[in-house]
Amino acid sequence: MEGLLPMTTTSTPLDHTEEGRAFLQMRIGRFGLYGAALGMFFVVIRIVLAVALGNLRGEFTASFTYHVLALLSLLGIWVACRGGPRTVRALRLTEDSGLVLACSFYAAMGLHIPLVARPHFIVILALALGLIARAIYVPSTLRRTIWLTCTCGIPLFVVTYLMYAHMDIEPWSHVEPSITELGAEGVAWTTVAYAFGWWTAVVATCAGASGVIYGLRRQVRSARQLGQYTLEGKLGSGAMGAVYRASHAMLRRPTAVKLLPPELAGAEHVARFEKEVQLTALLTHPNTVTIYDYGRTPDGVFYYAMELLDGATLRDIVEFDGPQPPARVITILSAVSGALAEAHGVGLMHRDIKPGNVMLVEQSGQPDVAKVLDFGLVKELEPASTDQLTLAGAITGTPQYLAPEAIRDPESVDARTDLYALGAVGYYLLTGQHVFVGETVIDICVQHLSTEPPSPSERLGASLPPDLEALVLRCLAKDPDDRPASARAIQEALRECTHFGEWTEADAVAWWRTNREGLAARRADEDLTGPDLMLEIELGNRQAAAPPR
Repeated sequence: MEGLLPMTTTSTPLDHTEEGRAFLQMRIGRFGLYGAALGMFFVVIRIVLAVALGNLRGEFTASFTYHVLALLSLLGIWVACRGGPRTVRALRLTEDSGLVLACSFYAAMGLHIPLVARPHFIVILALALGLIARAIYVPSTLRRTIWLTCTCGIPLFVVTYLMYAHMDIEPWSHVEPSITELGAEGVAWTTVAYAFGWWTAVVATCAGASGVIYGLRRQVRSARQLGQYTLEGKLGSGAMGAVYRASHAMLRRPTAVKLLPPELAGAEHVARFEKEVQLTALLTHPNTVTIYDYGRTPDGVFYYAMELLDGATLRDIVEFDGPQPPARVITILSAVSGALAEAHGVGLMHRDIKPGNVMLVEQSGQPDVAKVLDFGLVKELEPASTDQLTLAGAITGTPQYLAPEAIRDPESVDARTDLYALGAVGYYLLTGQHVFVGETVIDICVQHLSTEPPSPSERLGASLPPDLEALVLRCLAKDPDDRPASARAIQEALRECTHFGEWTEADAVAWWRTNREGLAARRADEDLTGPDLMLEIELGNRQAAAPPR
């Protein structure tokens, strides 16, 4: 594992990633719709003018037909890009064929416009508007833009020649005597050369626009590239950073990347963030999120890469589905306690066990695999040095899951603090409610300190297995000495519960089959930019409150 990974760029084409392919499909479709809308605008203008001149029937000529066919060709691009994903090759073929066909129809339209209206200028204007719009809308390399724009100019030159090669010179000879000397053939070639000059300017404009926009997209992509990882979309955020879906430049495994936010880039927070990943990387339990590597960019952004989990947090599951069956709760708590047992065994505690930090995922074909996340508040039980990365005298954690000693004396916490939080998670799973609720954080903290929680069955209003209920309440004991001795002891006690092992793989598969789509829709509607409520109260260096007067 490398401690430092340089920020790098990549020469991989932008549309060779799934994100790039989807963006290309969307942009080509929008261009087709824009071109069709622009064509429809001019069709409407033609009809309005014909009506105003009292010549509506005379408007429906071959020129009008070609105009409509060009419009439909562009509309076909939009239709072809709707629906499911298309390959990059299919998208490019759709764009090329639709655009060349539309340009050919617009050029053919010029054959039926009177020469007095300078039809080659009308065609140049129509094609230029479409191709410049294409250069702006559709991501494309400079070479491809030049090639496509030049190809679309071929119908213009052919039609321009045909417009003038068979013209009647006599009516024009009185206006411009030199036309007689040139003859129809000479006029045709002269006009083609003139059109070629204008088209060169169009090609240069399209190439310039495409090059700038494509270059900006590359710069954005480079800015989003961390080491060998390219960020693709935000998944969520927490107290110690934001998490993004990412892809590795060479490996194909799904990856999530966590970044330390700029506002926390001070030396103390960077040290704490780096400590988080180093300690989490020591853990190998299957119910703990796996760390792949970590590093810093040259501009100081610290990040680490971990396995990308596809599932739902316990918070999401309970908010969506309500209280969970006792057998499932036993299975989940057993998995989490196993992960905590490993962490406590190497001298680490989590300090922020809560429903939002435990996910149920499908892994290796097994549904309902619990994963403990976010060791952002992790603390060594026996620090190797006197350096404290958590501010002295500060309460850190999520209020609904804080043990009494974490509120009373934050520096005295030990592994049993995690056991209290685990009991609170079990209570939440069984009842669908937090152990204590209050109007303010202080209200909740006071209840943790002095109020005995009602039994889960009382809160639920239904009977629950007595052995599981008793274990949850033991974990929620005010005195750490009254709680189970360790996470391993909790795991063993769970295995002795009457409903242990009754939540089967078939039950899990059936539950996910029923609820997966609803959970996914709920997450899509959530605002993932804000963290859970975190409590960090500075207790040191505080003056005593003045006595009341």
